[in-house]
Amino acid sequence: MKVVLMVAEKPLLAKSIAEILSNGRMSTRRGFNGVCSIHEYDGDFFGQSVRFKMTSTCGHVMTMNFPKKYNDWDRVDPATLFHADVIKEEANPKLKMVNFLASEGRGVDYLVLWLDCDKEGENICFEVIDIVQPMMRHPYDQRAIYRAQFSSLAPQDILKAMSKLGRPNKLQAVSVDTRQELDLRIGCAFTRFQTRFFHEKYGNVDSKLISYGPCQTPTLGFCVARLDEMKNFKPEPYWSMRAVVTSDGGGSTMTASWARQQLFDQEVFNVLFSRAKRQRFATVVSVTTTKKQKQKPAALNTVELLRVGSSRLHLGPQQTMHLAEHLYTNGLISYPRTETTRYASNFDFHSVLGPLAKSGQFASVAQAILDRGVRMPKSGQDAGDHPPITPLGHVGEPKFTSTSEARLYEYVVCHFLATLMGNCVYELRTIQLDLAGERFTLTSSRPIDPGFTEVFTWQQVTANENSLPATVNVGDRWNVVDLLMDQGQTSPPDHLTETELITLMERHGIGTDASIPVHINNICQRNYVTVQESSRRLVPTQLGVILVHGYWKIDCQLVEAEMRSAIEHQLMLIADGQANPASMKEHILDIFTKKFHYFVENVALMDALFEDTFQTLADSGKPFSRCGRCRRYMKIVLQGKKRLFCATCQLTYPLPRGSTISFRPLNDAKCPLDGFDLIYCVNGGNGGDHALCPYCYSNPPFEDMRPEQACNRCTHPTCPYSSRTLAVAICEYCARTAAKSAFRGSLLLDPGSAPKWQLCCNQCKFKVRIFKGAKMVRVTDDHCPQCNSRLVHVIYTQVGLVTCWNFFSLIHIQDELITLLPMVNQRKNVASLVMVNFENCVDLNGKPTGQLAKKSQVPQTVTVAPSCKNRRRQITTTVTQIGQEDVHVFVGVVQVEGGAEVVRIDHLQIHLPVVRFKNFVHDCTLVESKY
Repeated sequence: MKVVLMVAEKPLLAKSIAEILSNGRMSTRRGFNGVCSIHEYDGDFFGQSVRFKMTSTCGHVMTMNFPKKYNDWDRVDPATLFHADVIKEEANPKLKMVNFLASEGRGVDYLVLWLDCDKEGENICFEVIDIVQPMMRHPYDQRAIYRAQFSSLAPQDILKAMSKLGRPNKLQAVSVDTRQELDLRIGCAFTRFQTRFFHEKYGNVDSKLISYGPCQTPTLGFCVARLDEMKNFKPEPYWSMRAVVTSDGGGSTMTASWARQQLFDQEVFNVLFSRAKRQRFATVVSVTTTKKQKQKPAALNTVELLRVGSSRLHLGPQQTMHLAEHLYTNGLISYPRTETTRYASNFDFHSVLGPLAKSGQFASVAQAILDRGVRMPKSGQDAGDHPPITPLGHVGEPKFTSTSEARLYEYVVCHFLATLMGNCVYELRTIQLDLAGERFTLTSSRPIDPGFTEVFTWQQVTANENSLPATVNVGDRWNVVDLLMDQGQTSPPDHLTETELITLMERHGIGTDASIPVHINNICQRNYVTVQESSRRLVPTQLGVILVHGYWKIDCQLVEAEMRSAIEHQLMLIADGQANPASMKEHILDIFTKKFHYFVENVALMDALFEDTFQTLADSGKPFSRCGRCRRYMKIVLQGKKRLFCATCQLTYPLPRGSTISFRPLNDAKCPLDGFDLIYCVNGGNGGDHALCPYCYSNPPFEDMRPEQACNRCTHPTCPYSSRTLAVAICEYCARTAAKSAFRGSLLLDPGSAPKWQLCCNQCKFKVRIFKGAKMVRVTDDHCPQCNSRLVHVIYTQVGLVTCWNFFSLIHIQDELITLLPMVNQRKNVASLVMVNFENCVDLNGKPTGQLAKKSQVPQTVTVAPSCKNRRRQITTTVTQIGQEDVHVFVGVVQVEGGAEVVRIDHLQIHLPVVRFKNFVHDCTLVESKY
């Protein structure tokens, strides 16, 4: 039987599609990568019986990047990135997606791609093809690869897509590759240069990465332009007046607004106001009654959903998109990425309205629409991508993961119903009055047909405050009760809201419906703007303002929207087959290469703005450690990129990155190679702590070292902090995973961890705490004859012992440790071994044996060395269990009269009862971070 492999974009989508196509009769197994499942069933494919396998990716399988040789920011000129090689690598190696797809694709006859039907989805299609096609039964048969086109998870749409399979669109995939490559080259070149330049000069720049993005930066530019407009705004005083009147028949007072609204010339206003103030009557000069309509909304697209999510639901664009995608994958709404705002002529409204009319808060509205018939909206445009966003025919009350998700779904339903209802019709009545030649207006409104505002309640028309008389004739004279003067100032515009920013981005062609939320989120994460939660307004930070002003000074096109809009247009031409990707890419890169060089040459213009706002490194930080060149104190700067700065030499030395890393001087220790003070790095529980030379960290002194390696990888023969001096044994974890890493780590004594001594791997995050409370621990030059590990000299208060590291490596393997306390018999030259800490004793069946163990002594004895004869103090013995019965014992001798003495007793094997200990006892603790 032939096999058809089908691939969706998300695991939940794969399950939903498989359930529909198999009519619920499928078997499911878990993929070896632990993330994706495979749903299998038998069915018909183009008239032949086949075995279907449906699985998924988790978004993009591959990502575009530079080869590793370009990853060193300090050694690679950013200008070379415009024409450097680029590669595609696995987007998330932990998912093992490449191996998973290749495994599932081995020997299949057909491949059907169910990726999202947009340009990104088309690009993922070809990522899957590149992996699966070589593994197929006929790898070079392009006719065996199909593409399903669908816009919702409604069963009828999925079945229709399966019956009308097409081919993947290579041009759309190429347009995405082109955009990714352009953004990678341009963004990385500018980002690397300006990040290094400004971090090396200023210490309190509040961003680890000073990034540039062809879409991100124009987006920021809109926010800063509005801020500048606010700052440059000059308020002007104005004057206005209102007339309080009653009709000639008396009744309640009414306030009429001035037709001129406001005047900016006070003298002219005073003349008009004084003249009107003297009049006691106002004459009715016109009475009009007109019917008005509020147009119902066009069908819902992505941009409008983002706008409403921010303005009405107070959700950020990124969160709105995330919730919409979750609603889509759960089969509650149609595909949420679309530019179309017009329903297709053959859209099946009844399949959606029917289930809505059966339950839910909008059931009566949906039923009313079915009863009177659907009123198709006349507005909207067909962008040719996906149908508008609509709810799907979900029966019963849907389940939501959050209140925000429920509110977003409710809006999608409201919007859909509103588009199928009538316009809002209301009556507007206007009365104009003449008072000393000045016109005043009274208005009132009365709803006639609420139309779509029945569900869009926030747009409902209500009567205004004035209760106008039922009968009013032209020429009537009304009493003027009072004439009020108003004085004010024009107010500046406020910061852009997310809704306004989305509108500007759409108008200027910055990003797509799918990428707009990403760009807005980026400028927030980069600390270029902050969001006012209550109003969803975007307030630029000092850093964001300086960057945009700097770009405007150097090259305004770097921040203006026209450049990116032109690129987006070219990418659309590529997707439509009307432009050559290679020539278009070469042309754009040539333009930005020249712009980059011009930016580098004139960066002083932006630097002048930084100088006015941020502190230089010389003024930042605090004295920390001495420079090896001038022996002056360098300052440590922890804001942004962590580094040391020498004001005398005007040099910067980067430090390890990481939010959990902290630093402290390492006593008076110096690097024997360059004289720099060593510093101690504390990883906050995420791996081993170690010493570091600031100079060697960036300038490896030996050929076998790489940049950004600390003293625990240095092979200096005499430095007390090098790996050659402190290494005790091979790391057991690294030894078991040696195939994954070219470097096998060693366990090194951490000299800065006293008095809670620990051994840390210089490759992975494995570490062991040992010898708690010891006064001194020193790695000796002697080796264990059995395991070749180096012996460690440990001095407690009045205690010294030499022990073999093999004991600790076995802890990692067995996760078991027993500590025995030998009691010296004063009359006999023997030590009886007695077990301590019985709380966690269990037998091999898991039953507690603490009481039994506590009552019985281990019958074996150990002969004590002659020097221990007749001593009154105890001998400390540490024991580890190798298997079920064998034990290694290491014995040391306490201080006695006549001074301290150290005695080594080689490995002693003792036969113990079959007892194992779950937890560690005594003063040894295993610490292993999760990977």
